[in-house]
Amino acid sequence: MIIGIQVTLLVGALGIWQALASTHTIDVFFYGDPAGTWRQLMDWIHGGTTEGPLWQQIWVTLQEALLGFVIGVVLGVVCGIVLGRVKLLSEILAVYIGAFNSIPRIVLGSIFIIWFGLGMQSKIALAVLLIFFNVFFNAFQGAREVDGGLIANAKLLGASRLDVILQVVVPSAFSWIIASLRVAFGLAITGSVVGEMLGAQQGLGTLISQAQGNFNPNGVYAGLLVTTIVALGAEGLITLAERRLLRWRPPRHALEAET
Repeated sequence: MIIGIQVTLLVGALGIWQALASTHTIDVFFYGDPAGTWRQLMDWIHGGTTEGPLWQQIWVTLQEALLGFVIGVVLGVVCGIVLGRVKLLSEILAVYIGAFNSIPRIVLGSIFIIWFGLGMQSKIALAVLLIFFNVFFNAFQGAREVDGGLIANAKLLGASRLDVILQVVVPSAFSWIIASLRVAFGLAITGSVVGEMLGAQQGLGTLISQAQGNFNPNGVYAGLLVTTIVALGAEGLITLAERRLLRWRPPRHALEAET
């Protein structure tokens, strides 16, 4: 029933949009229409884009997003766990982390293009930055929420500081970290596409930027549609991985019954 309602809402919205465009209630030149967006997408699929085949543009953006995702997650987890367990270090760096996190990302994207050029490096750097803070704050909070009794028991059994982090803190914070990964890949795609729109030679962001420059709203919508499909596919894979990795957790209803 829920899926049926969702499909009905989508079809209804697209139908209203197409009806408004067909009756010239809205100007197609500015707002485009679903039929034109579909034609643009089919043209890219069968005839390619000005920058090459569509699959190549998708692969460029995916490469940037995947590399940014991996680097950003690793840095975010390591820094979050370390600062979450070392209180003095977290207090010293808190003001710098807050200040750096408050800088608009699009400004940093422009700086990265100046530093690293129009290649993949600047897009990867922007994706890493977007992902880092999202994963960092979750890992940091997860490390802070570890049960002190577990840590005390581990030390009584002879666990070293490193053993406590690897065998107690990281598993306890794992749920927090996994929860942040769903949003993280979407942020990686966002960083890649925004970086390409600021300046690039290939990628989905380049297609969107070119369509915008040519006053082609259907091209913008087609680029957004492809980007959304890629992001949703990746989110689905991460959800499956989450279910596999967190199979050890008891079901929520079981916990509520015990309570």
